[in-house]
This record gives sequence, C-alpha cells and structure tokens, in this order.
Amino acid sequence: MTSGMMTENKNITIEENELTFSFSCSSGPGGQNVNKVATRVTLYFNVAASPKLTEHQRRLTLEKLATRIDKKGVLRVISYRYRTQGQNRKAAVDRLHELLNKAVQEAKPRRKTKIPRSATRKRLKAKKSRSALKKKRSVNVSRDE
Repeated sequence: MTSGMMTENKNITIEENELTFSFSCSSGPGGQNVNKVATRVTLYFNVAASPKLTEHQRRLTLEKLATRIDKKGVLRVISYRYRTQGQNRKAAVDRLHELLNKAVQEAKPRRKTKIPRSATRKRLKAKKSRSALKKKRSVNVSRDE
C-alpha cells in the first residue's frame, strides 16, 4: 500500500490509507504463472467508518450496494482480469469509483406520461386481427348431422 496517495471520485476523495488490499492466486489469465504468483486483488473499503463520506452518501451507498457490503459495513471489490497484480489493483480501484459514483447518484424521478392514441389503436387492431384469425380456424359443425 502506498501511503499518501488519494483516489479521487467526482463527489468523493478517498485516501489510500482507507483502502485495504489482499492478494491471492487467480484462476484468470496467466498460464503457469497463475499457480505461482498472487495476481488476484481484493479491495476492502469500510463505508460505515469512512470520514470522507457524508451521512447522506454513506446511507445511499449502504442501501444501493447492500449485496456487496458485509455486516460491518465493509465494501469488497475483486479483480482478477489481468495478468499482473498492479493492473488488477488499478482495476479494483477503478471499479470502486464506478460503484461509489452510481451509489451516490440521485435517481431522477419518473414523470408519468399518457399512452399515445396511436399505440392504443395499434394494440386494439392487433387484437382484432388475431381474434379474426382464430375465428377462421374454428370449424362450424352443424348439429343436424
């Protein structure tokens, strides 16, 4: 871990000392190197205890990323896409930025719109033609015979 480095997000600046990395052997690309070198990177970020997040940002992050956060409030990001530990480390940090950006973004409220008349006409026309097709298929058997 390099001390003093900062990872910057649009809304949030996270210091490197808030991130914890662990390394393990990866099942991804690397040939025989996979069995010898720990290239898989797991990044841990404590959302619940981060001093850089506002209370509102913390709440949004905990809600929206609930499936990735454990009971202690630690967010986990894994990367094993690349052959080197350095590239996977950078990819994990980039993924953390993406996740935090999406989590703290406010969703736009949905505006209700009316169904266009043309869409209603088209739907009803399709129903009528389907009904007519099914009526043609039925055999009119007289009960006299």
